[in-house]
Amino acid sequence: MSRLWGWLFTPMPLARVATLRLLVFAFVVVDVLGLHTSGWYHGWADPVWYEPLVMGRVLHLPAATVLLVQVLKWGCVAAALAAMTGRAPRLLGWTVAVGWVWYQYVAFSYGKVDHDRADFVVALALLPTVGLAHLDDRRRSEAAGLALRAVQLAAVATYFLSAWAKVRFGGWDWVNSATMVRAVVRRGTPWAQWLLEAPWTLHAFQWVLFTAELTSPVIFVLSERWRRRVVAAWFVFHAMTYAAITIAFWPHLVMMLAFLPLEQYAARLRTRLARREERSGAPVGSAG
Repeated sequence: MSRLWGWLFTPMPLARVATLRLLVFAFVVVDVLGLHTSGWYHGWADPVWYEPLVMGRVLHLPAATVLLVQVLKWGCVAAALAAMTGRAPRLLGWTVAVGWVWYQYVAFSYGKVDHDRADFVVALALLPTVGLAHLDDRRRSEAAGLALRAVQLAAVATYFLSAWAKVRFGGWDWVNSATMVRAVVRRGTPWAQWLLEAPWTLHAFQWVLFTAELTSPVIFVLSERWRRRVVAAWFVFHAMTYAAITIAFWPHLVMMLAFLPLEQYAARLRTRLARREERSGAPVGSAG
């Protein structure tokens, strides 16, 4: 238990939390305005189609109205933009969390529920608990460690539980049948149509995907270098999936960034921008 406790609360850089929070809040704005907008038009839906989820039944949430979805939509955007300043991290962070989750609830109470957003909820709920954190903060914190570890665990659980669900609900036929062929037929892009001429490639890909998801927890025992490579590999996989069948797990991709040393990348970016600014501001005729 002591080892587990130490692993969960491993001190991590506050700058990493600050960078991840910035990306999370930026994604909220993009998601609400451009990626996942069904919550908006459900305000005009007839309440007879409203099927409350567990959260709605427990909290007695009403059916969506035009006023409600407008408040949630623009409230999320305003709160996320304010939270990106780094001020009042708990108040603004949890305001974004409540607004975004409620907005997603409205979207999912009239149809299917997307499973790629569960780990994002964990991030919205726990990242504000760290408190004040700046992009150049060199301190380490156990609170930062717990928040980042929880996001990592939720991200990996999305993969692992996906593999388990495939076998539980689809049986071994999921990997041994024409699952990917059907997906390409239904929504395949021109980049993927040629794969239908060699269906064995799609069958093999099903096994590769299933194996990768099932072994995803291995990332926690890898070295830093290999951990970055695994994250890069998952990003390549998602890019290929989007190119083939236009399916992308956008919020989940943001959560996978919790495995990376974001504070180092941010510091390098700031250094490059500063150098570029110095060069652009150099007087004419100076040595370059």
